[in-house]
Amino acid sequence: MKIKIIALSIIIMSQTVLFAQQVITPEKAISLALENNYGIKLANTNVSIAKNNANVLNSGYLPTLVGNSGATYNVDNTEAEFSNGEVTVLTGAESSRYNASVDLNYTIFDGLGRSYNYKRLKETHKLTELEARETIEQTILQLFTVYYNVAQTIENTNNISETLNISKERLVRAQYQFDYGQNTKLGVLNAEVDINNDSINLMNSQQDLKNFKRDLNLVMGNALGDNFSIDTDIAFNNLYSKEALIEKAMASNVSLLQVNKNIDINTLNIKSEKSTYLPTLGLTGSYGWNKSNNNAASFLAVSTNTGLSAGLNLRWDLFDGGSTITRVKNAKINLEAQNIRKEELLVTIDRDFNNAWEDFQNKLNIYKFREDNITTVKNNFDRTEEKFKLGQVNSIEFRQAQINLLNAELSRNQAKYEAKLAELQMLQVSGSLLDIEF
Repeated sequence: MKIKIIALSIIIMSQTVLFAQQVITPEKAISLALENNYGIKLANTNVSIAKNNANVLNSGYLPTLVGNSGATYNVDNTEAEFSNGEVTVLTGAESSRYNASVDLNYTIFDGLGRSYNYKRLKETHKLTELEARETIEQTILQLFTVYYNVAQTIENTNNISETLNISKERLVRAQYQFDYGQNTKLGVLNAEVDINNDSINLMNSQQDLKNFKRDLNLVMGNALGDNFSIDTDIAFNNLYSKEALIEKAMASNVSLLQVNKNIDINTLNIKSEKSTYLPTLGLTGSYGWNKSNNNAASFLAVSTNTGLSAGLNLRWDLFDGGSTITRVKNAKINLEAQNIRKEELLVTIDRDFNNAWEDFQNKLNIYKFREDNITTVKNNFDRTEEKFKLGQVNSIEFRQAQINLLNAELSRNQAKYEAKLAELQMLQVSGSLLDIEF
């Protein structure tokens, strides 16, 4: 009775999971991740900030315009002696002054430093886009690592469920044989033990499936509930050209592109630092209004001035204590360091690609062998099952054939998805991950 309750509960759980599930294809998973993944969202905010920084409004090319105004009020005790000998004494004499102006400052020439800084900001924007692309590639690899964990567990669960069904049929047969005196109680007990083991394996697999689904949902930004399934059909591209992929890796690998962009930025840094050797020419302009209300001791009671002024200023730091020389030297060292990193990265990419290529080929061959092995193991199981029904094979031998079939199926499932992940990792190294179609 206990065995029947366990089996019934597992069937109900399986039907509940499979009821009205939304099937998530690889294309749909990528779309949801690109739209909702938190890491990608943060990377996109960095791109937006870099884009704002590379705007002409942050370039220094535009002039500054400042408005100023002020007012003063004085109460003075004044004793004034005029040239004719008259003396005027004022107590609590009031006076006030008011002013307002609009001031313009514009740098006409700064040794081209402004130009190099603006170009550097644009290159930094491109570098941030490459960093965002790297985040997207890593997220897609993470996505499909979990996606294929779900797919493998779904297939494993189906295989274990089929094994459980076979064990239940065996229990029914063993019970009939015992009831009609054709077998001992030992056959029934062995079948019950195997059903218990298969039921536990199925429950564990179902729990793993729930956990992997939650992991997948997290990578997709929690865009789905728990009630979804995925497409377990996968295909391999057997037409890859190793030479073409390694050539593309040397041109499109995202890490290499980032190093190249850093070299461009450091080259501009050197030019920017050298620009301080040259003079700076600036333009100033002002339009102002001033009004004074004077006390009785002044010659003028009220004076008002309005006017426009303009001028040029030249500044040339002939020697700044050597700080500019130091900055130029350090900028050159940084550029040299980036070139060294590029040399190292080229060697690393070549190694990583060859490792990824051979790993993919090896795992793809293993998968083919595992797939072929299924046919042999299945034939062995079918023959063993026939002999078991005829009483020519005992329950232990039949159970071993059953386990062999299940292990072969589980190994095939593992080999299939490991080969697919190896393919994606190879494409990521070659800079082709975002170009593939599933």
